Amino acid sequence: MTDVKDLFRYPGDVDAFGFDWGQLSVVLGPNVNGAQKFSAAVVTVPPGQGHARHNHPGAEEIIYILEGEGAQMVEDEAGTPHTEQVRPGCCVFIPESRFHSTLNTGSADMRIFVVYAPTGPEEVLKTLPDFRLIPRKG
Repeated sequence: MTDVKDLFRYPGDVDAFGFDWGQLSVVLGPNVNGAQKFSAAVVTVPPGQGHARHNHPGAEEIIYILEGEGAQMVEDEAGTPHTEQVRPGCCVFIPESRFHSTLNTGSADMRIFVVYAPTGPEEVLKTLPDFRLIPRKG
């Protein structure tokens, strides 16, 4: 049974996943607090950085821009890329298995809240060649 204290998480409470393009802190999921239907993370992308075109087979994703600005690409069903400028308050739905990418075009860090359903895409990130674990502080 999950302790009620485990239901509350800040990005600094968990180890972060570091990549050449930024970092991701999984704040909700099976390995964090027992969530079974979806997982969530806070992503930080420095200016000029971004993650390459990728998809999450079998999973949908929600991207919500918390801070910063950037270019969000989502491919349509035919595989044609469509890019929109995004800023705080923008919510982007990534349909199941759809290719997408994010680029920070601003002068400050982008902070993004992401949700995956079902869980799993966050664990696949650990297999990427530039993955490194950044221990939580404290």
